[in-house]
Amino acid sequence: MINSQLLKAFLQKKSFGHIGTRNYGLATTSFITKLRTLPYRRRIVLVTHAFQPVYNAESRILILGTMPSPQSIKHGFYYSHPQNRFWPLLSALFHEPLPQTPEEKTALVLKHHLALWDVLAKCEINGAADSSIRKPVPNDFTLILRDTRIDRIYTTGKAAYTLFQKHVAPVIGRDANYLPSTSPANQALFPWEKLLAEWQTLLA
Repeated sequence: MINSQLLKAFLQKKSFGHIGTRNYGLATTSFITKLRTLPYRRRIVLVTHAFQPVYNAESRILILGTMPSPQSIKHGFYYSHPQNRFWPLLSALFHEPLPQTPEEKTALVLKHHLALWDVLAKCEINGAADSSIRKPVPNDFTLILRDTRIDRIYTTGKAAYTLFQKHVAPVIGRDANYLPSTSPANQALFPWEKLLAEWQTLLA
């Protein structure tokens, strides 16, 4: 249990020298270390991919994220964060109504010969922060490449691209093409018009 005087002294930012005269110096350092690191470690959790890939025999373009976000896991489908721009982007590119349900989203993907999946099968991650990914395990792309007509592979975001090139490309002998992330966290760097312009490559 943390000594109440120690906690009070820390919160009031009293000098370590003063605390040290009462033999609390080492304990204070240890307490601060725990305070800084323990909460972060608790947020790192093992996540296993729970969705099936979306594709059929006519799929030609494979779009890969990194791992489903907590919001996507909650709603049971890809790119389900309400501020993620993935579905508005596809809707604009293909001049289609904005899909609302997983069934409508699946129909849009298949209608335009796309396939949808993620690079990783499981990893340790802090929420949706790709930069926190540890111990990544890639998906097995054998079946999806065998059963489709995929001739182009795109990754959404730098983390997905880096992980694909490191863990998947050497296995399948094919490289991915980078596309900017549709995450709301990427909005300052890629506002809507710039993002839309970058994703026009899907129509080539």
